[in-house]
Amino acid sequence: MKKLLLGFLFLFIQTATFAQQLETKIDNLLSTVFKDKDGPGGAFLIAKGGQPIYQKAFGKANIELGVDMNIQNVFQLGSITKQFTAIAILMLEEAVKLSTQDPISKYIPDYPNGDKITIHHLLTHTSGIKDFTKMKSISQIDQKDLSPKELVDFFKNEPVDFLPGEKFEYNNSGYAVLGYIIELTAQDTYEHYIQKNIFTKAGMTNSRYASDVAIIKNRAYGYQQNNNQYVNKTRISFTIPYASGSLMSTIGDMLKWQNALNQNTLLKASSSKKAFTAYQLNNGSSINYGYGWHISQINGFPSREHGGSVFGFKTMGVYLPQQDIYVIGLSNCDCNSPTQVTRDIAKILIETFKY
Repeated sequence: MKKLLLGFLFLFIQTATFAQQLETKIDNLLSTVFKDKDGPGGAFLIAKGGQPIYQKAFGKANIELGVDMNIQNVFQLGSITKQFTAIAILMLEEAVKLSTQDPISKYIPDYPNGDKITIHHLLTHTSGIKDFTKMKSISQIDQKDLSPKELVDFFKNEPVDFLPGEKFEYNNSGYAVLGYIIELTAQDTYEHYIQKNIFTKAGMTNSRYASDVAIIKNRAYGYQQNNNQYVNKTRISFTIPYASGSLMSTIGDMLKWQNALNQNTLLKASSSKKAFTAYQLNNGSSINYGYGWHISQINGFPSREHGGSVFGFKTMGVYLPQQDIYVIGLSNCDCNSPTQVTRDIAKILIETFKY
């Protein structure tokens, strides 16, 4: 019995030492990004096997009030929103409300060339339609509250950049159209559909459609840098990023999201697989993008990744399916991108858990 207790004690000490060494390594890496303790910061979570093994916050959630960041803070996600839009489309497909092979003219009859552009093209950024965020005229609408139809009408008559399926080019317009199609087929608003069918089902109680008006508990305020000075983020109407970038969440809720995907809480495995498949162009070349995720590699291991950028916020999430490791980083200043450091953390974890 004494030997058994000593064995357990040794194992406990060994495990605690391992955890401390990993925490120190991650802390040192993140301190190179979030150097200013009195400036904007970020929150990071690492999970292994669906359970958090690291959660930490850096910097300030509100500079003006001197409020420290904490792991419960709510951030704007930017383009990580596209993951939720893509899964919502697959949920509607599973409910036989639509097909990813449907032409968009089936839902928006007056869309130019809509009989050639499919929902699949929108999901994979291969539609060729003009990205409205790159149009000079976007300044005319960025603070206006538009309906989904008005947003789509803003760009739908622009000349196409290429024919559907000919090229991959990251495109926010495609996901705006997807949001509109969700509303048309579900007979519900995008905001309410996501809240009811994804956030509620996944237990994501601190996630929502973005608002600058609503009182949001634990909100992290967004900042930008101008001539080396921090300033409050530029205001936009959240009807503009819409289904391509208008959701908010926490690091804890984002782990619930990843777990819901892994546990098939929202979709059958066969449906989810469509989101995590690297698709091809018309000529057969791979685009390394699924539905709402970049299908990539880190140190030779498969990864599913996506970042986000919206005024005042930058975000990055990485999932390693072989290791069942999830890393999510959320920042409340678009001067602090978590993209590279999140991937660097993933590299450390691959090395750490390779045995």
